[in-house]
Amino acid sequence: MHTAQLALFAWIPFVLCLFTVLQPRHAVIAAYVGGWLFLPVFGIDVKGLPPFTKVSATAYGVLFGALLFDLDRVQTFRLKWFDLPMVVWCIAPLFASVSNRIGGSINNAVYDGLSASLAEIVMWGIAYFLGRVYFSDWEGVRELAIGVFVGGLLYVPLCLIEMRMSPQLHHWVYGYFQHSFGQQKRWGGYRPMVFMQHGIACAMWMTTTSVVGVWLWMSGALKKLFHVPMYLLVPPLVITAILCKSAGALILLMIGLGTFCWVQWFKNALPLLVLILFIPAYVGLRASALWSGENLVEAATVLFSEDRARSLQVRLDAENLLTQKALEQPAFGWGRWNRNRVYDEKGKDLAVTDGMWVIVLGQTGFTGLCAIITAILLPALLYWRRCPTYWWMHPMAAAGAAFSVLLPLHMVDNLWNAMLNPIFVLIIGGLMALGTGARRVQPRTYSRPTGPAMPRPMAPRPAFAAMR
Repeated sequence: MHTAQLALFAWIPFVLCLFTVLQPRHAVIAAYVGGWLFLPVFGIDVKGLPPFTKVSATAYGVLFGALLFDLDRVQTFRLKWFDLPMVVWCIAPLFASVSNRIGGSINNAVYDGLSASLAEIVMWGIAYFLGRVYFSDWEGVRELAIGVFVGGLLYVPLCLIEMRMSPQLHHWVYGYFQHSFGQQKRWGGYRPMVFMQHGIACAMWMTTTSVVGVWLWMSGALKKLFHVPMYLLVPPLVITAILCKSAGALILLMIGLGTFCWVQWFKNALPLLVLILFIPAYVGLRASALWSGENLVEAATVLFSEDRARSLQVRLDAENLLTQKALEQPAFGWGRWNRNRVYDEKGKDLAVTDGMWVIVLGQTGFTGLCAIITAILLPALLYWRRCPTYWWMHPMAAAGAAFSVLLPLHMVDNLWNAMLNPIFVLIIGGLMALGTGARRVQPRTYSRPTGPAMPRPMAPRPAFAAMR
C-alpha cells in the first residue's frame, strides 16, 4: 500500500488512541495540529463520501473519539444564533445545485447538492462543531493557542532543513512532491513546504504561530514551555517565519505583530477593526469592478519585485474574468464541476482560480460568500465586543486576542489564496461561543492556568462570568 494511503488510514485509529491516553481536549488539539502538520497532501476517492484527505481523516477520527470517549461533553452543544453563518455556508452548495438543476433533473440536483454540502460539513462543519464543544471557554482557548505554538516550534527545524536542502521532506517520507517544485524557489533560495500543500501555506502557518507565540510570551500567559523560557523559543520562531520567503505571509506577520504593539501601547483595537472592514470593502469593490487594484500592483513592485507584482497582476486579471462569470448567477452561483470557470471557444481555461473569495462567489454566489466571510470575521468582532481591549494583555485573555487578530489575517490571505487550514475552523468555533457556554463546562476535566486574577470590568458583561 502507498505510504500516503497507509498514513491516512492509520490516522483514525491513532486519534482514537490519543483519546485513551490524553484528556479529550488535549487529544483534539494533538490530532488536529499533528494531522495538519505531518499527514500527506493526498486524497483517496471514496464512493458516496468526500475525498479522504488529511482534513477528513482528522475530522472523522476526532469526531468518533469524542463520541466514544467524551459523549457528555459533546452533548453540551446547543445551537445559537451565531452558528447561522456556518450552517448557511455548509448548505449553500445545495442551493447552488438546485438553482442550476445540475444533473438535468431536480432529483439529480438535490443529490449533487447534498453531496457537495456533505463535503463542506466534513471540511468545515465538523471542525467548527468540535471548536464549539471544546474551546468555548477561556482555558480551552489558551490551551489551543499553546498547541498551535508547539506546532510552530516543531516546524522550525523542518523548515530550516528545507531552506537548506530544498523542499524534500514530503518526497522523502511519502515518495512524491506535493506541488510544483519550481514555485518554491524564491529570492535566491528555497521556501519550505514541509508537509503542507504549498510554500504559501507553510509560511502562513509559521506567521500564525509566531503571532500566537509573541502574544503568549509578552502577556505572561506562557512563561516556560518544557522548562525552556519563552524568550529562547519565540525569536527563532519569528525568524523562521521571515525566512520562509513568502511576501504575503511576511506582510501579514508585520501586521499581526504591529497590531500586538498597538494594543499593548494604545489599549484599543483600531488595527483589528480596519482589517475587518478591509475584507468586505475589497470584495465589494472588486466584485463590482469599481476598483482595478492597479495601485496594489504598483506597491508590490516597490516593496518586493516585478516578479511578485506580476504574480499579483495575474490574480487580479483572473478575478476580473471570474467575477464577470459569477455575476451571471449572483444569488447562489454556478455550483461544482468547474461551472464557475471561464473558457474560450477551444475549451482553454482562461483564468487561474487562486483566491478563495472569488471561487466561493462563483460556486455558491453571494449567499455562500457572505456566509463564509461572516463566519470567519464574526468571532473577532464578538471577542472585541465581549472582552474590553485593556484586558487583551491579561494572561487569560491573550490567546483569544491573538486568535481574533489572526482570523482576519487568515481571511486576507484567502483573498488571493485558497488554502484551508482546519485549525482556524477550530478557532472560529471556539471564539464564536467563547464564554457563552462556560457554565456548562466540566471544571474537573481541565486545569485552570495560574496567573493574576482578572480585573473587574467597569461594566460587567455576561461573557466574563467565567473569568472573574
